[in-house]
Amino acid sequence: MQAFPVLLPSGARYWTVVDDDVRPVPTADHWLRYLRFGKDRAESTTKSYAGGAALYLSWCELTGRDWRVAARDLGLFILWLKWTSSATSRSRTKVVFGPGSEIVRHERRTNTVLTAVRGLLAYAVSVGKAPTWVLGQIYNLADSSSLPQEAQGESGGLFYRMGARHRLPEPESDVDRASDEEIVSMFLACRNARDRLIVLLLSRVGLRRGQAAGLHRSDCHLLPDSRGLGCKHTGAHLHIVRRQNENGAWSKSRKEQILPVDFLVVQAFDQYCDERHARLGTGGSDFLLVNLFQKPLGEPMPPGAINEIYQALNRRARLSRNVAPHISRHAAGSNWADADATLDEVQALLGQKNPESARPYLHPAAIRLREAVERVPSPRVR
Repeated sequence: MQAFPVLLPSGARYWTVVDDDVRPVPTADHWLRYLRFGKDRAESTTKSYAGGAALYLSWCELTGRDWRVAARDLGLFILWLKWTSSATSRSRTKVVFGPGSEIVRHERRTNTVLTAVRGLLAYAVSVGKAPTWVLGQIYNLADSSSLPQEAQGESGGLFYRMGARHRLPEPESDVDRASDEEIVSMFLACRNARDRLIVLLLSRVGLRRGQAAGLHRSDCHLLPDSRGLGCKHTGAHLHIVRRQNENGAWSKSRKEQILPVDFLVVQAFDQYCDERHARLGTGGSDFLLVNLFQKPLGEPMPPGAINEIYQALNRRARLSRNVAPHISRHAAGSNWADADATLDEVQALLGQKNPESARPYLHPAAIRLREAVERVPSPRVR
């Protein structure tokens, strides 16, 4: 079993689960198609869920279990996930471990897989492919009568709730952010204006790589006043729009975002436009970021190309660790928080629905903690 990408004649893409003969697993395929086109979930979401479902189905096949009712043994599946690598998961290798063995999947990755398993089984129950009592194996079912009086609401009506039965506690950690020194080193290691713009879009505007690769030139309003373009927003800004892009780029947020940009980003735009015009003239795709140095020239860059650019910049800058695109985005959020941005401001700029998602960015820098201590005067006897 493995995750497999599917390209439809319309150009739309999603990920499914196929067996060793590269045939789709029917229920898993129906579920993933439903998520992608029925629920308008991102292609990357189906990729993640397909990978988790493939691991679960592989485990069921290797251990002789019926996947429809194997949820009763999810504890054993978690153990298998922890110690079995992807390379050995397709063979009948026994799980044998001892002191010194390396954990293959930690808590966060395991919980991601379990989320996919719950989604697959819940869908199977809803379409009659699995018995209804399976829900009791993957969720703790309860009604509102067990809640405190304050949490039952004013209506007083009875409602049912459920929570995941199998979920590992994840260690709390601060957001891993790129330092200013790392960002500057990568910026100086760029050999062209396009790559410099990419670094700034992620590290100063806070874009995800899919949002950056999905930008169209018409989304970029860099004038002090854009009312002549029919845009009511003032100042230089970007429109982040969720759309089906031919290069696979995708914005996670369904709501259009308006993100302000500073003079450094505007200047990088100007230099990139000059570079693009020198190589392509007036041609090329309407996408902002396109191939300038390899064929097919003028075609939009896929999101994966941004990862390749970052890997090259890491090598040329000789950084002590790998700075990935999402760590640059974390740097933007953390820098806003260090500059006294409020929680709702960081949340809006990062395009996050849940206010708690932005809270990890509010960890103050070490120098701010020291300054807070030093502002307290020495005690004196009066």
